[in-house]
Amino acid sequence: MVRTCLLTGVAALLPATALAANLIGNCEMTGTIGDMAGATPLKPGQLTVAVSLPAPNWWIGDTPGAIKEGYEYCLAAALAWHAGYDKVQVVDVEWAALNSGAARDFDLALSELAITDERKKTADFSIPYLDLGDGVLVKTGTAIDEKTIKDMRIGVLKGTPAADFAANTLKLKSLNPFPEQGALLTALRAGQVDAVIAPASVVLAEEAMEKGALAVIGQYKTGEAYGALYPKGSTNAAAFDKIIGALKADGTMAKLAQKYLAPVWGKDPATVPYFAP
Repeated sequence: MVRTCLLTGVAALLPATALAANLIGNCEMTGTIGDMAGATPLKPGQLTVAVSLPAPNWWIGDTPGAIKEGYEYCLAAALAWHAGYDKVQVVDVEWAALNSGAARDFDLALSELAITDERKKTADFSIPYLDLGDGVLVKTGTAIDEKTIKDMRIGVLKGTPAADFAANTLKLKSLNPFPEQGALLTALRAGQVDAVIAPASVVLAEEAMEKGALAVIGQYKTGEAYGALYPKGSTNAAAFDKIIGALKADGTMAKLAQKYLAPVWGKDPATVPYFAP
């Protein structure tokens, strides 16, 4: 089932200095609306963005109507603003449809989607907006290291780069794929798997929320990067890539990470030791 909701920001052009008034949801916009125009949206006057909910901290709220901020929501808002629009339509799409490229009827998707060759077969991707490796999440007290992990029961999210890395690079003996993130984490809590390998952003957030019950005890350098997913053959890719590049260059992406990701991760990812593959 697909759920949608129209979220409206400011309705008029305002000076760049009036930052408090330049809002889409609760996200403050900088610069002048339309200063990097060039994209033609699916629906006139708005940006239609797909996501698979829930996605805590990336999209704050469990339904489209409840979302007004979050790392990826505010990125979507900034893309809309600089492209010339003050409205963002959020479309909730099942993960499998996004992952396979089957979902359509949106301008772009922002859903912690890693850029992979497999996904490029059915969709196009933006330049990266966030670079991350894969973390190892365990129940606190579990004895595990880069050597013993090879013989343990490891959970992964099916169809993700982390799953490919665990299977093809680590060549783990007991790999357990799960269809949804919730089921994956439930299996870890229940002791059905000894550890979970998933993007560092995901496991660090879980560690912080579990308040001592779970721990990120290592991470792997994988070269993984998140990007906006475009429908295959999108004519807007170059225009949105230009905006993403500008948002990285002017510090906007770093500010969003500091506001929405760092507090919930509970630690600097650089403090987590790296495991050798």
